[in-house]
Amino acid sequence: MFVKPEEQLKIIMKGIKEIVNEEELLVKLEKSYRSQTPLTIKLGLDPSAPDIHLGHAVVLRKMKQMQDLGHEVVVIIGDFTGRIGDPTGKAKGRAALSDEQVKINAKTYFEQIFKVLDSNKTTVRFNSEWLSKLTFEEVIKLAATTSVARILERDDFQNRYKNQIPIGIHEFFYPLMQGYDSIEIQADIELGGTDQTFNVLMGRTLQKHWGLEKQIAIFMPLLEGLDGVEKMSKSLGNYIGVNEPAEVMFKKVMEVPDSLIIKYFELATDEHPDKIDKIKERLEQGENPRDIKLELAEIITKLYCGEDEMRKARSFYETAFSKKEIPDNIPELVIQIGAETVQDIIPLLIDKGFIKSKSEFLRLIKQNGVQINKEKLSEDEFDRVLMNEEVLQIGKKRFIRLIK
Repeated sequence: MFVKPEEQLKIIMKGIKEIVNEEELLVKLEKSYRSQTPLTIKLGLDPSAPDIHLGHAVVLRKMKQMQDLGHEVVVIIGDFTGRIGDPTGKAKGRAALSDEQVKINAKTYFEQIFKVLDSNKTTVRFNSEWLSKLTFEEVIKLAATTSVARILERDDFQNRYKNQIPIGIHEFFYPLMQGYDSIEIQADIELGGTDQTFNVLMGRTLQKHWGLEKQIAIFMPLLEGLDGVEKMSKSLGNYIGVNEPAEVMFKKVMEVPDSLIIKYFELATDEHPDKIDKIKERLEQGENPRDIKLELAEIITKLYCGEDEMRKARSFYETAFSKKEIPDNIPELVIQIGAETVQDIIPLLIDKGFIKSKSEFLRLIKQNGVQINKEKLSEDEFDRVLMNEEVLQIGKKRFIRLIK
């Protein structure tokens, strides 16, 4: 059922930021291998931001790799903890989510996490199943396991305390409740991003207090976005969403900075560490990074969109951005053909998200960055009347077919 522990360890360790601790993990893997009993791998999700991009999926990909090694994945939706809101990294406490909002967000999560995890091999639990049933006495006993000084070790709490920003007593319970989740499912391993260090380690503390075998804590690094500097974020616009169309995903992966190619292979794919070592060698020997990035784009797009869509996306990319031709499968914009001019459709282009503003569009025209049917649009053609099936190209990457 399982591959040898040393091979499992190599795969699990790929790309991780920190582990607590490696020796304990190897012992667990050896025990699991001897008994042919899967380990329980835990991931807690706070359903407050349901739109998942490749940065969020870094932890999910690691879960999938362990799932493929034969271990059991348990995803815990923090519907109960979501009523508090994890204060991690926040200057003030989060507003509590309503039950209805938690349910809506959780449903969106399911649709996206199963683009990574195997739904048939994943157990989904809601921590309200056990947390809502704790008596007040049990809550007091839970609180007694940890000191205020320990809780204040968290940077966010510490900073708020020093700056006299209010901290609700209920916020202290968030890491305790997340740790209690590990007791309930008897987790062997818990994964999280580096911003979840305190909460995940709390699980180890509470398991020890309850006389259970302590979980291994694995922390994944943050993934930089397409700008190569800031962590991937939808608000910064440097993200690759797991639900994006294949051609958009493929094109965005091709925009990943060369310096991040290996990191994306490690964190955004399930490729074996040995293969990634060979890719490193190819880059060091001078192979064109663009060719390797094409492989990366194929792998990532196939993971989320399937092979057929990936092949169409590659063809689209090569046609649109390599051969400089107009691709067939492009967005369409309905306008009043023969009546509306370039100037007339600017509000519609903004509304549909093709451009951010009129000033951006004007700037691109001045820079010869707008074309109609592959002919550059000049400033004196602003009142040009648009015809059916004409193709408007904005910048290098945005194509729109105009139809009636």
